[in-house]
Amino acid sequence: MVRNLFGFIPDDLAIDLGTTNTLVYVAGRGVVLREPSVVALRSDTNRVVAVGDDAKRMLGRTSEKVVAIRPMKDGVISDWEVAEAMLKHFLERVKTRRTIGGPRLVIGVPCVITGMERKAVVESALLAGARQVFLIGEPMAVAIAEGAAGNDVAAKMIVDIGGGTTEVAVISLCEFVYSQSLRVAGGHLDEAILQYLKQAHRLVVGQSTAEAIKMQLGSAYPQATESSMEVRGRDLTAGLPKMVTVTTQEIREALMPTLKSIIEAIHDALRNCSGEICGDLMKGGILLTGGCALLAGLDRLIAEQTGLPVHVAQDPLSSVVEGAGKALGNLAEMRKLEGCS
Repeated sequence: MVRNLFGFIPDDLAIDLGTTNTLVYVAGRGVVLREPSVVALRSDTNRVVAVGDDAKRMLGRTSEKVVAIRPMKDGVISDWEVAEAMLKHFLERVKTRRTIGGPRLVIGVPCVITGMERKAVVESALLAGARQVFLIGEPMAVAIAEGAAGNDVAAKMIVDIGGGTTEVAVISLCEFVYSQSLRVAGGHLDEAILQYLKQAHRLVVGQSTAEAIKMQLGSAYPQATESSMEVRGRDLTAGLPKMVTVTTQEIREALMPTLKSIIEAIHDALRNCSGEICGDLMKGGILLTGGCALLAGLDRLIAEQTGLPVHVAQDPLSSVVEGAGKALGNLAEMRKLEGCS
């Protein structure tokens, strides 16, 4: 039973339940919460020790008695109980004194998910205190955030590269013409950096360090000014602390195989489009969003590889939850928008 929750949270919320971060949008207030999708638990009792930012700081630093868990994997729930605990915590964080009976939630999900994965999202949200749950395909939410109207005939391609999945979709008349969920995204870029450091420098680092390297040195295209940084970790051979210097060029080369798989997914989408849709895309181009849209030069690389103009969303980190939040204004249409291929 949910304690101290009913009667204290807003009527309508939108949630981007991401592999890396969870964002919460409150109707009339906008995005009110943005925290890592991480929960720290005591291994002996399963008691929640920390959630979000506090739990992320524990990744790779906990004792055997405390484990830091990401309940989302590849864009979907991998641990129902931990996801429920995380949602409860975040809902309590945004509580107000406006409604009784729990909120209605619109949650962004990958386009291509199984029935079991959809059920996991809905049941976790209901157990966390929601009274009604709607799911919306993440690319559709992005299109809504960018102002797509239901009568907009011109096709649009959305490429949403998040932490766990890359969503490639073509949308026309507020319906999916094509959609694909590629379970390769930002987390796989972090893993590529981890593996590169092991192989090239015999250095073992944690996930948080790999993410920091990606944010500071990561790029998809040669930059006007290349840079470097010192990285500290454990020597793979001696087992002692070690420091190495890595460069922008090294990290770009490490990331390239993963980026190429994303570009191939875009090529697959284009090969499945009709001539009319390809004509629309030559004019409107590709909208790039998600956290990896901020990777330096990625828009230029995709444009070069596809021959299409590429635009980065105004706020790539928030576009899914912003669009889901706009959909709150017309929940009667949500059943239509739930449809993913």
